[in-house]
Amino acid sequence: MRYRLLTTVTLALGVVLLVDVLRVFLPAVITIFGQAASTPAELLGAFAFGWFLLALAAPALIRRVGARPVTLVAAVLLVVARLAVNGQPGGRLQLWLATAGLLAGLVWLAGVAAGTDRPVPGLALGLAVGAVLHTVLDTYRSAFFGDWPAWLAAVGVAGLFLAGQARPAPPAGAGGVRSWLLAGPALLLAGMVALSPAVARTATSYQFGLLRSDPADEVGVATVPLFGPAPLAVAVGGFLLAALAPPRRGAWRWLGPVALVGGTVLVALGRGELLLPAVLLTAVGLGACLASAGAADGRGDDGADEARTPVPGGAGQDPARAAGGASAPARAAGGGQDPARAAGRRGYAAVAGMLVFAVAAVAYYSAYDLGHPNAGVPVAVAALVAAVALARRPAPGPRSPLPPVWTAATAAVMTLLAAVASDELLSATNRDGPPETVRVAAYNVRMGFGMDGRFDPDALARAVAGADVVALSEVDRGWLLNGGHDTLDLLAERLDMPYVFAPAADPLWGDAVLSRWPLDAARTRPLPAVGAPTGAQALGVTVDFSEGVRLAVVATHLQPPPGEDPVVQARAVADFAVRYAAGRPLVVAGDLNTEPGDPAFAEFTRAGLVDALAAARPLPTSPADAPRQQIDHVFVTPGLAAADAAAPPGTASDHLPVAVTLTLPPV
Repeated sequence: MRYRLLTTVTLALGVVLLVDVLRVFLPAVITIFGQAASTPAELLGAFAFGWFLLALAAPALIRRVGARPVTLVAAVLLVVARLAVNGQPGGRLQLWLATAGLLAGLVWLAGVAAGTDRPVPGLALGLAVGAVLHTVLDTYRSAFFGDWPAWLAAVGVAGLFLAGQARPAPPAGAGGVRSWLLAGPALLLAGMVALSPAVARTATSYQFGLLRSDPADEVGVATVPLFGPAPLAVAVGGFLLAALAPPRRGAWRWLGPVALVGGTVLVALGRGELLLPAVLLTAVGLGACLASAGAADGRGDDGADEARTPVPGGAGQDPARAAGGASAPARAAGGGQDPARAAGRRGYAAVAGMLVFAVAAVAYYSAYDLGHPNAGVPVAVAALVAAVALARRPAPGPRSPLPPVWTAATAAVMTLLAAVASDELLSATNRDGPPETVRVAAYNVRMGFGMDGRFDPDALARAVAGADVVALSEVDRGWLLNGGHDTLDLLAERLDMPYVFAPAADPLWGDAVLSRWPLDAARTRPLPAVGAPTGAQALGVTVDFSEGVRLAVVATHLQPPPGEDPVVQARAVADFAVRYAAGRPLVVAGDLNTEPGDPAFAEFTRAGLVDALAAARPLPTSPADAPRQQIDHVFVTPGLAAADAAAPPGTASDHLPVAVTLTLPPV
């Protein structure tokens, strides 16, 4: 069957739009439907999963009405929802627009699957283009903001997509089921690991950090990366070369599946220094598995090689009518299958693959609320992809969908585009000697999402404007569930502050310290879990004011057991902080989930620390829109005089920041 460029480009653009909608839908379920963790996790999962389950009706609708009208209508609705989301960055309307876009996208995917038996080139290009756009637009503007780069990208992609969708697709053969089944798992693995610019940047910050830190003290911290998202360029290029080149045969065909499973095993180990090889292995392995599945589809679903003569029933025709008019020779050419049945199988395979996406995403991320093990989820999805890729040997003869020159050129262009999106270098200065005072802020940023579900790093930066040292809690550096943003890097760019990050739940979620002065001697310690599902740690860093003047800062986010006070964790943090400071002035700051007078609060005062916010009490910080609880705190050693304590109002997170000016002791 001849390769058709228009079909592939249209599918690729549709994948970009669907992924963009998913990047809004998933965090909207958490922050808007979830109402700041007040909605049970089981209900959140049921709401998210239900829309994927509803899409199972799409293949039956396509068989009854016809693939072309259903696909066109779904494509238009997907575009309308995508553009509407761009102009509605928050609130319940955003949730329902994203939900409508998701359902339309799933129906569109089933319709395209019914009429396309060679989807691998389009799927691979779509995932690669989406990753590059996500990088160029700084991982967030394409889905949440209506500035001109976002509108230009959104309107351009949508226009080209609809223009291509309006053209009838070439007739389809009988294969394609395996490739379409892998669409959902490939989207999950690409978004979680392989083609995520935020994950690539975070992985680089573990390996190639710019800040100094004593190797004897450092345990798994990440600092400002030297190369930013540059590894994504290698990942995109390797993924495309593996996906679009002819698949390996014989024993060599095991290389891709082994690389894919191996990469996800490195992710499951939960070590930041293994994240970079995990990204690269997963990207190349995923591409190779897609190529193997596509080549195996060339044999037809019964194992027979497809004839070159196409069978009616593509996206431009009603499969049911095509089935009725197909001759016996035509059915034989399609591997002996009824074209309508083949189209239906592909449609159900595409939806089933997206169900795998939904189940795996819910199973993985709900663990941080429910406490069940989740490290094996990406490994299980990778094993499924590998098994499908190895289930049938490729069809004989070359199966490359593009000529070799086109394959190499496409990979090179995508690699170059990904490489040009680099980080800005952040500055840290000693100014003109040590300062007399330093403004310290603590802020639980809730992964960057405000009370209205809007992801707004500019609002986060305004909330802590004027601070010299900032301790952050609930920092997300690339979770697909939250849209794949590197919240810490985006905020650091706006504040022009370098940072140190310490993982808590996994290498992408934890706490951080940013400073206008150089940071040094980072050290992190895990805290006792005490029944809380989300991990917790204490991060110690030293702020170097020069001339021997230094300030020890410990950032943490206590995670109490349900209905209890985090006494055990508070005692562990206080003990760690005092030992880490070793007699230097000390600040302990963060979301401590305890109020003045509670036993956990008393652990800090018992360790000799002083409540730096005492003069401004009561100072409630949560929830941000109607604060009632005083759970965000700053403690200091007695030699640091505190003044001007405040909790600036705002709804850029579900907490208010707290800030206080500290007078440093004389040299």
